[in-house]
Amino acid sequence: MCGICGYYSFHKELSSNNILEMNNAIRHRGPDDEGYWLKENNNSKAYAGEDSIREIKNKLPLLPNRFSKLALGFRRLSIIDVSENGHQPMTSDDEICTITFNGEIYNFLVIKAELQHLGHQFRSHSDTEVILKGYLEWGTSIFAKLDGMFAICIVDNKNQKLILARDRMGLKPLFYTQSSEYLVWASEIKSILKNELIIPKVNWQGVYTNFLFQTTLAPETCFQDIFSLEPASFLTLDLINFKFKKEKYWEFPSENISIKESDAILKIDELLSESIKDKLQSDVPVASMMSGGIDSTLITTKTKPLDKDINAFTLGYPFAEEEVKNASLVAKNLDINHHIKIISDDEVLQDLKENIQHFEEPYSSMEILLNAAEYAKNLGFKVVLSGNGADELFAGYSHSLKLNQWLFMRNFGFVRPFIFANTKFSNRVKNYFSVRTMFDFFRQSQVGMMPHEVKSVFSDSVFSEIKTNCKSYHLSETKDYKGLFEYDMRYSLSSHHVFRDDLSAMKYGVEFRYPYLSNALVDYVCSLPAQFRFNGKQNKPLLRKVAEKYLPIEILNMPKKGFSFPFAHFIEKEAKIRIFISENLARLKKRDFFVENVIEKWEKEEKQMYDYTKIWQLVTFELWYQKYFEEE
Repeated sequence: MCGICGYYSFHKELSSNNILEMNNAIRHRGPDDEGYWLKENNNSKAYAGEDSIREIKNKLPLLPNRFSKLALGFRRLSIIDVSENGHQPMTSDDEICTITFNGEIYNFLVIKAELQHLGHQFRSHSDTEVILKGYLEWGTSIFAKLDGMFAICIVDNKNQKLILARDRMGLKPLFYTQSSEYLVWASEIKSILKNELIIPKVNWQGVYTNFLFQTTLAPETCFQDIFSLEPASFLTLDLINFKFKKEKYWEFPSENISIKESDAILKIDELLSESIKDKLQSDVPVASMMSGGIDSTLITTKTKPLDKDINAFTLGYPFAEEEVKNASLVAKNLDINHHIKIISDDEVLQDLKENIQHFEEPYSSMEILLNAAEYAKNLGFKVVLSGNGADELFAGYSHSLKLNQWLFMRNFGFVRPFIFANTKFSNRVKNYFSVRTMFDFFRQSQVGMMPHEVKSVFSDSVFSEIKTNCKSYHLSETKDYKGLFEYDMRYSLSSHHVFRDDLSAMKYGVEFRYPYLSNALVDYVCSLPAQFRFNGKQNKPLLRKVAEKYLPIEILNMPKKGFSFPFAHFIEKEAKIRIFISENLARLKKRDFFVENVIEKWEKEEKQMYDYTKIWQLVTFELWYQKYFEEE
């Protein structure tokens, strides 16, 4: 688990200060080690940095101020093979290829054995070397073989190619910007912005989808011409003709097996155990993050037989008493160490501005996983098991229970033109009848701004730059659960939850792992009949049947909440946050981006959670703009 960055300037040599500053911008991702690699003409050389471990400093010179067209940077969070042998950038023995890699590959020992059988020898116990030699053996076909989370850069000197690749689910972020003159990439956008070639500009199309969906839909970001490499994709740059090519190496499987539900339950139970076992591979301590709901308590319960010393931790907020109680019940039944942290209002407010700006885009709430990551670090845990992914994989969100109703109601969309009132309620009704596609149904479920609200708050000059039909973001548009499933997995999961997970965890040098998202489990669940996975009456019907064997009835019957923060209550109760909101909205109103009287109207109408989220999106936009467009 690390951070990577790099650039290739096609014609102009750049000072190595660029890669140094890019790497320093993501120091939090890897406080344990750093490394550099420069290619000057036909010569390449590795360098150490100030934070490199002693053994690396003894072998390599410190990065000097040199000029080159191609440079790689790396920050390391040591988890597997914590010795110097896992140092990156890593170059093959014949110097044909150099790699930087962020992530964990859980089946690397299986692939390593296959490569050894084919004659490859290894000098480390790291998964990085397995990827490198796997590429030498199979080329880009290696990506489909990897079970884990990864963002990879490979420089192939023999074939004169540079390759960027991202894992199936998009668990590890990878951003890039390209032109006819350069390619610049990094694990976080803040690193890309440190390159002298890059001048940040607002991408209003990205901001538009951000306001609608609570997140910016990949491949767009809120920065013009900076993109998120889509999950299960790799981008190839030909170093001779400077042509780019993007390819997919995996797609979600279709339903293809006929099986009894009871057999499916047993198989999911088995695959989940195998996945948990894989996620426990670590040379540092591992803990389980328990919210008190089904997903995380099932993970913890099934972990105990595999690791009798497993620890669990739970965060508590106002109105989360039931979650803490249920998590404590499971911990007591399992006889494991259980750490509980009650988050105070002062802790939420502490470093609030910095935390908001860390996320590189606006957001409609507060990210509590920052508290979780910080607490895990303070407890001494570098690796944390997370229940994220279960809601998307097993139809866990409340909007899935509204799907059948919408499929029926969409037949009556013809009544919309006859609703003449302009009240808040009538606008909601009109908006509901405007939902004609699965894309729009998914958008409606994300509780962001509604399209007419975004249009009203943007200035005319800004709104004129936006394509409101968003057709480029539409997926397969299947008019059943399979269509919603694809949106949940590609946008709710990859563009939203695990993206924010990664930034939250890596801010504190912690790695989140996802047992529900192993290759085998995802492939198997996708292949099952849809009626097993979704019934329109109960969320996660199939996973609940797996969990019945393990969890007490209190948890099985508990309404879904997860790690949730009582955002509206906090704003209503805490005067400091209201002042914080007012001050930032006052700055925002002075800009030409938004309509001042609409903002003031929304401020006066704050009465419920939905109203607060709209305001908070504007506040976080202001803070994002300050950070990335005004700070020196």
